Amino acid sequence: MKNWSFKKWNTVLGWVIFTIALITYGSTMEHYLSFWDCGEYISSAVKLEVTHAPGAALFQIVGAVASIFALGNEQNYAIVINAMSSLFSAFTILFLFWTITHFVRRLLNKDFDEVTKHQEISILFAGAVGALCFTFSDSFWFSAVEGEVYSMASMFIALLVWLITKWENEYLAKDSERWIILIFFVLGLSV
Repeated sequence: MKNWSFKKWNTVLGWVIFTIALITYGSTMEHYLSFWDCGEYISSAVKLEVTHAPGAALFQIVGAVASIFALGNEQNYAIVINAMSSLFSAFTILFLFWTITHFVRRLLNKDFDEVTKHQEISILFAGAVGALCFTFSDSFWFSAVEGEVYSMASMFIALLVWLITKWENEYLAKDSERWIILIFFVLGLSV
């Protein structure tokens, strides 16, 4: 391994796993409308309409912005919204990887500077295995390749847990409340 710190390896490997997930979901995503709610969510996102209860306001707004990339071609709306779901799912995998490596490092009771090379490899391997297992799990993969709100919901859950781990790393710092404020902001967006 290069003379990189554990933090740098953790960041780089997280983005590599994000890329693997994004390529996997992007190459297997649905190019048309799927059954059940997907068609409703895609059309309501494009036209900013109301979906069935309880709704998904943020998904509709982000979907409306993403539908601009279809350049007015109605046949590409499904592709763009499904690609948006694939992107959210890939971010879920990224945050999951970082959360797993944080928890494994904490199980070893190590700070970032105290991790040995052997422990570093073990921690990164555990994170990679956990994140890739979730990447290729049937139920998550199924929701990652179609225009549904589950991918965005999963991303928010993974993001919230990761933000909690970021706060836990700095809870004694003078400005650690910034993480708490961000956690509650993201929690509000996710509702």
